[in-house]
Amino acid sequence: MPKTKKFIIDFDSTFTQVEALDILGEISLASDPEKAQKLQAIKDITDKGMEGSITFRESLEQRLDILKASKTQIADLIAALRKKVSKSFERNKEWFQDNAQDVYIISNGFKDFIIPIVSEYGILKENVFANDFVYNESGEIVDFNRENPLSKNNGKAETIKNVNLDGDIYVIGDGYTDYEIKASGLANKFYAFVENVHRPRVVSQADHIAPSFDEILYINKLNTKFSYPKSRIKVLLLENVHPIAVQLLTDEGYQVEVASGAMSEDELCEKIKNVSILGIRSKTNVTKKVLENANRLLAVGAFCIGTNQIDLETCQEKGIAVFNAPFSNTRSVVEMAIAEIIFLMRRFADKTVGMHQGNWDKSATGSFEIRGKKLGIIGYGNIGAQLSVLAENMGMNVFYYDVIEKLALGNATKVNSLDELLATCDVISLHVDGRKDNKCLIDREKIGKMKKGAILVNLSRGHVVEIPALRDAILSGQLAGCAVDVFPEEPKNNKEPFESELKGLPNTILTPHIGGSTLEAQENIARFVPGKIMEYINTGNTYNSVNFPNIQLPFLKDAHRLIHIHLNEPGVLAKINQVLANYNINIVGQYLKTNEKIGYVITDIDKAYETAAIEALKEIPGTIRFRTLY
Repeated sequence: MPKTKKFIIDFDSTFTQVEALDILGEISLASDPEKAQKLQAIKDITDKGMEGSITFRESLEQRLDILKASKTQIADLIAALRKKVSKSFERNKEWFQDNAQDVYIISNGFKDFIIPIVSEYGILKENVFANDFVYNESGEIVDFNRENPLSKNNGKAETIKNVNLDGDIYVIGDGYTDYEIKASGLANKFYAFVENVHRPRVVSQADHIAPSFDEILYINKLNTKFSYPKSRIKVLLLENVHPIAVQLLTDEGYQVEVASGAMSEDELCEKIKNVSILGIRSKTNVTKKVLENANRLLAVGAFCIGTNQIDLETCQEKGIAVFNAPFSNTRSVVEMAIAEIIFLMRRFADKTVGMHQGNWDKSATGSFEIRGKKLGIIGYGNIGAQLSVLAENMGMNVFYYDVIEKLALGNATKVNSLDELLATCDVISLHVDGRKDNKCLIDREKIGKMKKGAILVNLSRGHVVEIPALRDAILSGQLAGCAVDVFPEEPKNNKEPFESELKGLPNTILTPHIGGSTLEAQENIARFVPGKIMEYINTGNTYNSVNFPNIQLPFLKDAHRLIHIHLNEPGVLAKINQVLANYNINIVGQYLKTNEKIGYVITDIDKAYETAAIEALKEIPGTIRFRTLY
């Protein structure tokens, strides 16, 4: 019979993200004029004690002397600590509740605030060993129980001896006092817990470095909420993805690596081999060759609207879900389009350049209001439709053309052909997607059909406009001006030079692909895309995926969720259900959706099942990818 595994867990900076006495200092010293200096002193003393450079008792005495705290402030401390439980412990609350009898908190902290926190995770009061505050008659903390072994040096080891635990003992903590338990021969392993703090001296003594509690459960083959530990999910974010996205994915427990620029195909082929989640913007191309090297890739996040830089078909074939941010920067692009239309109609670009060169050209020639002018929008999607509303509110007459039937907003008028739109409007604004069919949508012939003196705005895709034809139209006067934010070839980073035939042209606004580059848009994208990816990883939800059948799933409760991605072939669902029937597995719920390429089946089953059933599901012909959620 295998030995029971007992887990000895530290509290400060392990069960919680913080040192409790540091937080108590924030409370007790709130009105102290020397608060900042005293808090820093407490932190420094804590670090010295955790690293073992001063004795623990010295550390405790010095900190309490600075704190000057009282019993009434403990309730505020508990409220603050409830919000600071380590993320991976929160994720595994159910595991703690199910295994409470085998979990012990042995801490140099104090029972007064530890027991109320850990008891919410099912941990038994009698399994908590910690220090005790000593209060005076006024309720002020004046000392600690000096007879308690945990107030002394090497007190954790002595406490373990007194408890006399049987079975295999695993210690989880961030401090040197946690390592001392193993060093005393009282534990099988010491896990250096580095989710919140990384102490080099402690890490160097560890049997295993644990970036999260998920990792500890995984390597010990214990039941977890997730089939694969989040600490082993590696994320690669390129092209200066907003820090909010980095923080969200890090808080989820993933290993996140960030690169400031785009990567070449060869660089990405090498880098992506161990990556589970890839985050890019517009300059990184996720090609078939890259995906052939992506054996662990689960999802790609495009932190932008467009996905033409991603081989969506190959992603489908490999069972890789792709998510983008179709709405998050809509307003930013629309505001830029409005601004550029006004600038071009008033010839502001030329005027400001002239002023910087010392030329005073006060003239109304070629300068017009936008009110009453005809705006033609090509592509009436999220951006085109919102531009329609704002432009109409500013007095423009709006016309639009789209290959898909779209309902007009406000007083906008749908025209029947692209040629009709070009011939009718004073301003043409492009808002189409990056599909191959749209290459040179506005070519020399189409530009020739535009009204003489019209204006062209392209905030969509670089390959949509034939650049040499646009240049000639500006120089010949066929067009009065243009604004271009996207180009067929763009620098991979800010250090590479920009080259274009459009440089130096009159009444021409050139911007470096910044239509969606506002702080608001980047923050919205940074929240939206990771949210969708984490939802997919955690629940199998594919809602808003650009290449997977969209399924919005109910919350998983008291069941295992089986995710089966397969080629869209007849009979796969029947084969899945036959396997489940063969193993006498009850289906709690089942969801199926397909597109022209793949099928996506979610099956929720009772928790009891044979592992052989899982292997049988993986062997069904046509299976692309299979994973299990708990």
